[in-house]
Amino acid sequence: MGSDSKLAVVAVGGNALIRDQDHQTIPHQYEAAQLTVAGITDMIEAGWNVIVTHGNGPQMGYVLRRSELAIHEVSPVPMDYAGADLQGALGYMFVRAFRNEFRKRGISREPVAVVTEMLVDADDPAFREPTKPIGSHMDEATAKKLAAAQGWTVKDDAGRGWRRVVPSPRPKKIVDYLAIAHLARSGFVVIGCGGGGIPVVEEADGTLRGVEAVIDKDLASSLLARSIGADLFVLATGVERVALGFNTPQQRWLDRMTLDEAKRYDAADEFDRGSMGPKIKALIEFLDGGGTRGLITAPGSLCRALSGETGTVMVP
Repeated sequence: MGSDSKLAVVAVGGNALIRDQDHQTIPHQYEAAQLTVAGITDMIEAGWNVIVTHGNGPQMGYVLRRSELAIHEVSPVPMDYAGADLQGALGYMFVRAFRNEFRKRGISREPVAVVTEMLVDADDPAFREPTKPIGSHMDEATAKKLAAAQGWTVKDDAGRGWRRVVPSPRPKKIVDYLAIAHLARSGFVVIGCGGGGIPVVEEADGTLRGVEAVIDKDLASSLLARSIGADLFVLATGVERVALGFNTPQQRWLDRMTLDEAKRYDAADEFDRGSMGPKIKALIEFLDGGGTRGLITAPGSLCRALSGETGTVMVP
């Protein structure tokens, strides 16, 4: 399978790997990855070339917490290096899951993970106002206690609990774009832009420097989908469809949205800024940039969503 095949970017949330508080271990996350990979493999069997991106919010929180607990013995892990660690670890998780799924189905394909750097603006206002949730959900008392002890910024996460928040600058350029594009167009199943990419800024002399931040995975995935000319941009998340008035008595599921409708809903703050909001913005940017089809659904519903049975489709 090669350059004439349809190309999809499938963005998987870091929370999709953690089903609940009782399933947070690495073996549990691998089991969740297997379920997601099975759905993506259905796409591959249907003729798609696929690039998989993934979030790392909860996992980043775990890495940083381990670093804080061990700070009296070893140097702390900077956030850009923590992001690189997770791209390797979660990339390995997805590569192994794909290899095992391909073997089971008799598919002759090769997955590959690319440690990806993402250029951001050193003057991005996000560095002055942290907003990106990372780590696990906590009750308010625990969150505020950790904030006081560790110097964190914490916020309520759409009524689901409290989380740490960190700077989230906008992605400007995928440093490793050419490598990802070449591999994907050559038929490799690429895992790239993990966690939104490792945030780096460019110095006056052109050298790159890592910074303490995380990049929104959905916006980074949208940039990748636009840059590579993807035929389809999929956001695999915790719900099968997008809803207006989510978790309210007025909740209404959406099967389809046009770009103009999505812009109106976004302008009216119909979607939570910490969860569904960035996904809608990512799809808006994809379609505004020339994309023709976006899709939001749950990882286990990919095949049904592609056939129109579920999911929320966004079109120009």
